Amino acid sequence: MIRMLRRNLPFATVAVIALVAAPLLLEPFRLGLLAKYLCYAIVALGIGLVWGKGGMLTLGQGVFFGLGGYSMAMYLKLTEAGGGLPDFMVWSGVEHLPALWVPFANPVFALVMAVLGPMLIAVILGTLVFRQRVRGAYFAILTQALAAAMVILLVGQQGLTGGTNGMTNFFELFGQDLAEDSTQRLLYLAVAVVLGALYLATRQLVNSRYGRLLVAVRDGEDRVRFLGYDPALVKTVTFALSAGMAGLAGALFVPVVGIISPALLGVVPSLELVVAVAVGGRHVLAGAVLGAVVMGYAKTAFSEQFADGWLYLQGALFILVMTLAPKGVTGVMGRLRRARTT
Repeated sequence: MIRMLRRNLPFATVAVIALVAAPLLLEPFRLGLLAKYLCYAIVALGIGLVWGKGGMLTLGQGVFFGLGGYSMAMYLKLTEAGGGLPDFMVWSGVEHLPALWVPFANPVFALVMAVLGPMLIAVILGTLVFRQRVRGAYFAILTQALAAAMVILLVGQQGLTGGTNGMTNFFELFGQDLAEDSTQRLLYLAVAVVLGALYLATRQLVNSRYGRLLVAVRDGEDRVRFLGYDPALVKTVTFALSAGMAGLAGALFVPVVGIISPALLGVVPSLELVVAVAVGGRHVLAGAVLGAVVMGYAKTAFSEQFADGWLYLQGALFILVMTLAPKGVTGVMGRLRRARTT
């Protein structure tokens, strides 16, 4: 029991700080930024599972993040329109609400599709790819191409998706004014709780028999196949779970930030999420979460202080961490902890 409490103490400490201290200490604007970082952390958690534990480098998680975000945005725009057409459709000359949009007037349907939609696409893609034993750099390039194609599709459908500008001007969520500080505080708490629950569930999955099988597939796929297991099924399920996490993160991101557009789900944002996981430490789930928060904060801090060169500083941070700590921040922390016990 004592060992279990000691093992869960770091998580409990962070959870208390996130749920209690942050809303009290941070002003609404900064709290909203933290909520945005935590949304990215949910995506990073899925990347930590599929890449860190499963060895599948995915460069297209922005696609699943965007699908979840657009699902929620469609519901919010229909709520705002009050039975009419969303504003961007009026500007684009659309005369009737597209049939694709009609079910998204139901919030339950929108939330379900935000998760199940990305998972379904991941299952289809994973089944086709992993059955053909595509892996390594080829799988990474394929997911990156998917992200690029998704952006082209969204930009080209101006009347359906808002085109390059995407969707914005969301004012109400479940009857609550999104401009109110109290609503944003509740959204932050919701994001923090979802992240904590997903982290615990993912950690439990990793420590289960399935998690050990996933690591075995990563380290020796052919050996696992010879033992009678189906590596393609294991990898597809993991890929689908990470896609569902990304979709849920996108659905939470939209009311928190107030916008969803192709620029948020293309190749570059997907790469940034992978970089964040690498900085935190891809082999540790907590490292993936930490990396997303650290990189999000660094991006904000650098852009505020050095408007002309913050991208260089962000790149320098990544190079510095990868050069001095190839296993990420959590790798450094692990070495320091072992050094104190010896």
